[in-house]
Order: sequence, then C-alpha cells, then structure tokens
Amino acid sequence: MYNDSINVIGLMSGTSLDGLDICYVSFKKSNYSIYNIVKSKTYSYNEKWIKKLKGSIFLNKQELIKIDIEYGTLLSDYLKEFISEFSIDKVDLISSHGHTVFHEPNKGKTLQIGDGEIISKIIKTDVVCDFRTQDIKYEGQGAPLVPIGDLDLFSKYRICLNLGGFSNVSIKGDNTIKAFDICPVNTVLNHYSNKMGHAFDKDGVLSKKGIIHLDLLNQLNQMSFYNKSGPKSLGIEFVKSKVIPLIDSYILNSTDILRTYIEHISDQINKSIGSYCNERILVTGGGAYNNTLIETIKNKVKSKVIIPDSQIIDYKEALIFAYLGLLRSKEKVNCLKSVTGAIKDHCSGKIFKK
Repeated sequence: MYNDSINVIGLMSGTSLDGLDICYVSFKKSNYSIYNIVKSKTYSYNEKWIKKLKGSIFLNKQELIKIDIEYGTLLSDYLKEFISEFSIDKVDLISSHGHTVFHEPNKGKTLQIGDGEIISKIIKTDVVCDFRTQDIKYEGQGAPLVPIGDLDLFSKYRICLNLGGFSNVSIKGDNTIKAFDICPVNTVLNHYSNKMGHAFDKDGVLSKKGIIHLDLLNQLNQMSFYNKSGPKSLGIEFVKSKVIPLIDSYILNSTDILRTYIEHISDQINKSIGSYCNERILVTGGGAYNNTLIETIKNKVKSKVIIPDSQIIDYKEALIFAYLGLLRSKEKVNCLKSVTGAIKDHCSGKIFKK
C-alpha cells in the first residue's frame, strides 16, 4: 500500500454467475492511475443463489425490491468474510457493480441489484453503486463502464478485450476512446457446458472436441445486432430471446455447439478489431482461460494477443469498479459519452454514506 493512499474495495458480479469478485485496491492520492491490488478473491455462489439470480429476470416489482435487499445483505456477508480473512483495517470506500437483472437501454430500463444502503450500514463504510441508471437518463447505453479504467489504468494497451459473460472492447485513439459490447461469450458457453454436467468449459477441452456447423455459424453471424455500429450494449435478454432459441433450432450435440459458438465469437471479435495490425491486445475475463477460444482468436486477428497474469485476468473489472467508485466520490467524470452514446460525459453512481 502507498503511504498517501485511498483504499477502495471493488465488487463485481458477472452475468455468467461464476461468483463475486472482490478486489482491495490502494490508489495513490496524488495520481489515481497508480494503483496496487493488495488482496483479491472470488466467492462462488451456492446453488440456491445461482437459482435465485438466474430467475430474477422473471420477478415482479415487489419481489425485485426484496431480492435487492437480500442480495445487498449477501454482498455484506462476503465483504465481512473478505475483510476478516485478509485482516484489512483501512477501507475508505466500497464500490459495487451489483448484479444485473435486466439491461434494455433502448427501452430506458436497467437494474443492478445489491442495495448499497444496506451494505453501508452493515460494513459501516461509504458505498457507491448503481452506475448505469444516470447514463440511461442521459440517453446513453449505460454500458460499457470499464473503458475509463482501460484509458487511465491500462494506458499502454491500445485495445482492451474482455471475455466475460459478454465480450466487450475498448479501442483507444489519440486522446479518444470508443468501446462497445461485441457478443455474448460465457453466458452461452456455460449454458451448453451445464447441459454436459460441467460448470464451464475448463481450458476449452469440451469445445476442442467439437466440429463447426457452418449453417448455424452463418445464422449466428447474420444476427442484426452485429450490423449496428457502436455505442451498443447487450443484456441477458438477447441471449435468452435470440441466441439460445436460434442454436436450439438445430439438433446438435453440445460439443459441436460449443465449437461453433467459439468460431462465432472469434468471427465477431475479428470483425470488430481485425483491421488493427501490429497492436497489443490485452485480453481479460474468464474466457482468457479457454484455450480453444484464445487460439481461435489468435488465428484470426492481426495483432498480438497478450494474456496477463491471473490477478488481472480475474479482477480487472472489480479493480476498475473500485476506480469508478473513487472517481464518483471525488466528483470526477467516470462515464464517457464517446463510449455509451450519452449526451455528455458525466459522473455516475449513487453514494450511500455510512
């Protein structure tokens, strides 16, 4: 830790439901782009919570209010465990992404549960949460939010590619940045891995056994979302209403589906960044461990794919949410109109005081 530091805990729960990432970060007061990840850990959800979070999209308004509080309490329990396990004695701020129930910006709708007020009362620390709502009010997509961190904390990479529940990319120019969601990744891959009795496709072993089904691949690549230019973002609704029904209209075994879908992911990534030559692409998120996916991407893009150490792969988003919360607490811009399509750059997130 730095002597002149601000110490922030960032929380990230992804749509692939692989757990809650917690990251304790020390930021240098004189320059927030200088940081140190002090401690980090992922807490897996139990079966009960996986089922609740998967089903949350179907809840009515009163049920959503209830699960918002319950999930906020769960986050607090994990935070208490994390703070105790690592003997953390100085936390200036907690910044929580929450868990996305639905995200339909074109309808003016987004919801991330995990009541910040509950967390602040239980942990007795200021909390920043709900980063997306204000951006949608400003006519933006409310996503992606990570690019400000890509710009400031990972400045040596021109392209930052995340392979999580969805793939998204940040592409930097001269004092500019554009970013957008590319396509679903682990939300789909995990779905078909689950059907084979696996939580996910570990190391890409399952997909490596499959054969590409060209008709399905062509139909996936022709989906209308991929013809839109950014800013654009995706939610689980797209997976449930478009992707899964299309895949299931074919009678294929799961390994062939996985291999075909990996080809689709790499096609869309190549479509988005393939025109960039001799750049360094920083790849993070759970998909970075899928060897079949990474090799397929490497075979298509013309730039060098960089896989960082596991701490950055696993905790880059939690780190950046810690940074977003810090910027919000200091009333600095943390949401960029060039990325989300909002009418202006702004400082987003709700603050709950301890």
